[in-house]
Amino acid sequence: MKALLLLVAGIGGLLEAVAPRRAVALWTRAVYRNAGEAEPREWTYAAAKAEGALVAAAALVGLFRLATADDDAAAGAEATADGRDADADAA
Repeated sequence: MKALLLLVAGIGGLLEAVAPRRAVALWTRAVYRNAGEAEPREWTYAAAKAEGALVAAAALVGLFRLATADDDAAAGAEATADGRDADADAA
């Protein structure tokens, strides 16, 4: 479940980084009652692009840590199944 949430966040961040004007337009329509009168400043698009890149990078780091944690847990489970103590191997 956590991996799926990280994947969705990463895809959303990537889309926001690639198309910041479209993302700002979508959020403007979602947030304001009369979105036709709202006119974002030019720096808003640069901020949206940076935010999207940060969200995508954080999601990639989270997915990487989740994948490596599963590998570490599997290695620890194999060590205990063999009768060895995982803490003794680390020392």
